[in-house]
Amino acid sequence: MIPAEGNRRLLAWMAGIAPLAGMAAMLAVAPQLVAGEVIGWSVPWIPQLGLAFSLRLDGLAWMFASMVLGIGGLVVMYSHYYLGPQEKAQRFFAFLLLFMGSMLGMVLAGNLLLLAVFWELTSISSFLLIGFWSQRQDAREGARMALTITAGGGLALLAGVIMIGHMVGSYELDVVLAAGDLIRAHTLYPWMLGLILLGVFTKSAQFPFQFWLPHAMAAPTPVSAYLHSATMVKAGVFLLVRLHPVLAGTDIFFYVVSGIGAITLLLGAWNAIFQHDLKGLLAYSTISHLGLITLLFGLSTPFAVVAGLFHILNHATFKASLFMAAGIIDHETGTRDMRLLGNLRRYLPWTSALAIIASLAMAGIPLLNGFLSKEMFFAQALEIKGHDVARIGIGVSAFLFAVFGVAYSLRFVHETFFGEGPRGVSLPISEPPRFMQVPVAILAITCIAVGIVPQWTVAPMLAAAAYGVLGANVPDYSLAVWHGFNLPLAMSMGGVVGGVILYFGLRRLLDLHANVKRSLGRRLFRINVEALFRLARRLTHVVANDSVQRSMLALVLVAIAVGAAPFVAGWGEPSPVVERVSQSMPLMAWVLWIVMVGSTLGAVALHRTRLLALIAMGGVGLSISMTFVALSAPDLALTQLLVEIVTLALMLLGLNYLPKDSPKGRSHWRRGPEAVSADTAAPPRRPGGRPLGADPGRAYTARSLTRRGASSPRNLGL
Repeated sequence: MIPAEGNRRLLAWMAGIAPLAGMAAMLAVAPQLVAGEVIGWSVPWIPQLGLAFSLRLDGLAWMFASMVLGIGGLVVMYSHYYLGPQEKAQRFFAFLLLFMGSMLGMVLAGNLLLLAVFWELTSISSFLLIGFWSQRQDAREGARMALTITAGGGLALLAGVIMIGHMVGSYELDVVLAAGDLIRAHTLYPWMLGLILLGVFTKSAQFPFQFWLPHAMAAPTPVSAYLHSATMVKAGVFLLVRLHPVLAGTDIFFYVVSGIGAITLLLGAWNAIFQHDLKGLLAYSTISHLGLITLLFGLSTPFAVVAGLFHILNHATFKASLFMAAGIIDHETGTRDMRLLGNLRRYLPWTSALAIIASLAMAGIPLLNGFLSKEMFFAQALEIKGHDVARIGIGVSAFLFAVFGVAYSLRFVHETFFGEGPRGVSLPISEPPRFMQVPVAILAITCIAVGIVPQWTVAPMLAAAAYGVLGANVPDYSLAVWHGFNLPLAMSMGGVVGGVILYFGLRRLLDLHANVKRSLGRRLFRINVEALFRLARRLTHVVANDSVQRSMLALVLVAIAVGAAPFVAGWGEPSPVVERVSQSMPLMAWVLWIVMVGSTLGAVALHRTRLLALIAMGGVGLSISMTFVALSAPDLALTQLLVEIVTLALMLLGLNYLPKDSPKGRSHWRRGPEAVSADTAAPPRRPGGRPLGADPGRAYTARSLTRRGASSPRNLGL
């Protein structure tokens, strides 16, 4: 038997194979994508709905897929050392790979309906990851909040995607991206834009939906490092830049997107200064940087798009390393509260050095990657034309972003690694295992390499991504470290000085340790959820009022209304006979067969847990019904479905008189021959040990045994 530590190491290696193989595939096609090619693959799925399983890899998808796989591989390595011996590593890695696959499916989707499917899968899998520590109330609450907000936005996104399909006549991404003028001129464009932006803003934690992201910090730190640097929150900005050729170019897009981005940028940066938890500070700083990226895409100029793409890459590197460094601090000290920390540079010198490098990159200090994209942001903010009020507002927002960014980065560094302390730590503090620091070191070195030699490191990927969005309209831009003394450089230096003054001024004027920010969004969310539950209880009381006659009457009236609706609307006219063309759906058939086989195997594997086995058997019947639908046999599908419903109801009634689990018998290996020969199970036995019915002179029933002292049918041993 494999030892526990060896088993966990094997699980980590198995989980790491997927991102490593994916990165190898991305590197193999890199020359084609840098040259501007688009690699596509498509197979019909449900052609009646215009849904095809289409994959499309261009420069933009390549950049995001590389982030998902590269940082995902580092997170897998980090997680092996972060998770404790009592954690269920197999469940964690399964959820992590599910989320990774969902993100890859989303960025590689070549069909908008398929993109919406993977979009919702990211919401579901992130819910599982955020609530991984299900024994904690804050984890359960954070997971529910994230799922409610992001899944609700996903429904709005689906409605917007359907409207795009109505406008263009196709859901294929190539067709949609070529129809930008048609979409912007359509009368439904404002409504479609509102629905798409609702999905973007909820996913990327933009105002007024930003409150869910800090509460998602209840997840394990590897999850936070992955979801909030390169994946989950970047899904919204990915969709924004993916559909940029279609959505951008109108005043409503400019004012709404850039305005929301500016508000989010300032709110997140200001609130980050007053956070005491390391991950809380990083969460609010993530909100601020997402606001910056959204603002850049809202400006709609080609140079702003390039700056936004560049900052997506930079933010992913330094934010992932900072989250992992915060996890190391929590792992070694037992706390993330900066009020209890301090002076950790003496106990964790290597971790402190790596975290300080990443913090300086987040603050936009020269010779680090964050400085370059911040300079591009300043340059774009100063060159806005035709919108005087917007130019002034965005210029002020850019300068305040620099000031606040330096202030919260300085607090992260000063109160964690310098000063006196640690003050409330009882654990012996030492450096973590070496390979736990390797992912942090790789990302910190990347921040330095990109900041010093961007042309040799990030330039090819950035150029490919920009071409994937802008095509031939990619502007001339320079990634040089030094552009001379200019106004953007002056704004950067002013931001550094202003941030230092702001931080130490707040420390002198206010007691930052005593200042606690309450989440208004969390209170409003709870109020709305409670109101929905009250409304649901009232509706339930009205509909399910214990009157079978009223329920049957309502059912009959609804059925009559649904049946009469087509005739009232004029849809019941006889239609000309159309020659039937058979359309094969091989992918759909394969999916149904996989579900059928999986349900069958699940019923066999879960046979001891009778309720789960019954549910799995129901999956078999449902897949058979769907197969009949796919083969154009709705009458058979309906019959099969009715039989399944009645059978399951009767079997559930029978399970009420049986124990929850089947009694343990012989091993699986010894039962194999019996399964082949259809051997029956051993007869049930009564408490005395003899089989029921073994005594020919007596018959035992539930009623007679109850009369003789058996308190319930469970005492029968069934």
